[in-house]
Order: sequence, then structure tokens, then C-alpha cells
Amino acid sequence: MVQKSRLLVGAAIPLVVLAVMTYFDSGLQQGFPSRSCERCDCEDNQTVNFRNMFRPRGALARALYNKQLMDCQLECMDHDKWYYVDGSQVPVEMRRTFLPLALDEETRQFLDNCNDKSDALLTQIWHSIVKSLLRWFLTQTDINGLLGRGSMFVFSKPHIRQLLGRSLAEEGDLLDLGAGDGLITQNLANFFSKIYVTEVSRPMRWALKKRGFQVLEVDGWSDRKYDVVSCLNLLDRCDRPYHILNQVRQALKPNGKAIFALVLPFQPYVENSGKGNQPMEVLPIQGLTLEQQAASVVSNILEPAGFTVVRWSKMPYLCEGDLHQAYYWLDDVVFVTRLTS
Repeated sequence: MVQKSRLLVGAAIPLVVLAVMTYFDSGLQQGFPSRSCERCDCEDNQTVNFRNMFRPRGALARALYNKQLMDCQLECMDHDKWYYVDGSQVPVEMRRTFLPLALDEETRQFLDNCNDKSDALLTQIWHSIVKSLLRWFLTQTDINGLLGRGSMFVFSKPHIRQLLGRSLAEEGDLLDLGAGDGLITQNLANFFSKIYVTEVSRPMRWALKKRGFQVLEVDGWSDRKYDVVSCLNLLDRCDRPYHILNQVRQALKPNGKAIFALVLPFQPYVENSGKGNQPMEVLPIQGLTLEQQAASVVSNILEPAGFTVVRWSKMPYLCEGDLHQAYYWLDDVVFVTRLTS
């Protein structure tokens, strides 16, 4: 009898969810057309191709309607802008070391996966409910780790090959600082024989261990030497960026390389900071544009810390989306450096 009751309850749950969705979704009449550049009036296409123009009344209907419009804009946008840099705004030496990249198949595959996950309506509703409950107790990073959502993407394997000049499965030790759930590390790992990672968030550490990475303590990684240390989008998210720069320099082998990535324009944010989410150590990054700030990072941060830029590039820092849009992105500048002689 108990088993039958459980089965009935289990069968009733999706029916209740659908009933609630139907109630909120009363404004939807024909549903939404499939994702296509021909169905919106964004810059690249002035033709409106909705079969029925309507004003959704339900809260969920409005959310889905706005999501479709946003996803269409994302699909139609000029992705070349993600990788464009105005060379006239950087010094001659930086123009010489700049590596132009472009949207490739692996990056496109990540975007397609983002679209599929974002379109999983029931999953996104569930994530929204859980996030609203857990945000009082956990950081956003911890919540993402528990839910297995919000994966990030910086560069593809072809991009890494061009930036580092390494071959697949080449001998060498990689340390990835602040590795998150390990998706970015997974791409880097293809070029090294040994991979080490660090991460503050406990749920993210669990995710890293599931991927098979050796997780080091955040205060115990600098006592060994590595061929490459990656510090991706960490300097603007940590309390003491200068301390990390010094540790990275000490942890590199003589011919090693360090990869730094920063979101520009620079806006530091520390999740567990006691100073209103601001870091204890402030990086003196100057300039109004991305290019000016990139030049400032080199002259005011990396070079004084003992690093010489070998190659640098601009690319999108991508993140899986939610019920509002398929994915999010920020402008990311990646610097491949060596120790200054």
C-alpha cells in the first residue's frame, strides 16, 4: 500500500507542475517558434516572423517570451566582436604579441549545450526555486556546485594550442588555480601529463575530484614547481591578488609559463570578503577602454610582478544561462607570460 502511495505521489508531481505552469502560462496561445535568426527583429534581421504577436499575461509566459527574444538576439549578434581589439590603443609591443582568435567549433558546441540546458524548462524552474532557498546560507559558487549548473568556458583546445604552443599529451605539470567545476581545466588537461587544481568552494572541490583531478589545499600548492600555472579570472575575485602573483612566480619552473585571465573593464568582487565584497589588495588598473586597461595590466601589474607577456588575446568568458537567457558572457583578456630574466 505504501509503495502504491509513493507511486501515485510520484506520478502526481509532474501533473501538479504542469497545472501550475498552465495557470501562469495562460497568455501563451500558439507556443514559441523554434530558435532561428528569422524570427526576430534584431539588428541583423529587421523582419518579424512571429506567427502570432501577443502580450503574455502570466508571469511564466512573460519570462519565456522575454527569453525567446533574448536568445534570438544572442543568436544574431556579431560574435566577431568577442575577439576584436583596437590595436591603436595599445603599445607597439602589445600589438606584436597579440594573437587574434575567432569563434570555433568547440566554442560553438558549448553555446549549443547552453541553449539545450536553458530550454530544459522544468530543470530551470527547479534551479530557480533551490537558488532562492539556498542563497541565504551559501555563496553563488557553492550553489552552482551543488546543482551542477553555471559551468564556465574560456578557450577551446585549438585556442590553447595557439596560446601555449604545446602539443596534445605533452609532458609537463599544470596547476589550475580556482578551477571551479573543472570544465575549463578539462580543456587544459589535454596538453599536460599531470594536472593539479585548487578551489575554495567545497561543492566545486567535489566536482573536481569527480573529474579525477588532484585537488591541492589553497594554502599548500606553492611548495612545488610547475611547468604552467593558470590563474583564470581569479585576480579580480580574490582578497589578495598580489600575494597570488608572488606565489605563482615562486611556483614556476625556470622555463615555465603563467596564464592570467582578467575580465575587463576591471570590476573586482570577492564573495567572502568582509569589506563589502571588495579585496584587501587593490590592483591599480587604469584606463577607460578594454584596450587601455589591458595595457595597464601589463605595465602596472604583470611586469612589476616579474612576468613578461609572451602572447595575449581577447575572448568571451562564457557561462551557462538560466530561465532568462541561454548564456552570459563578459569580455576576457588572457595573458600568457614567462618569468622575466
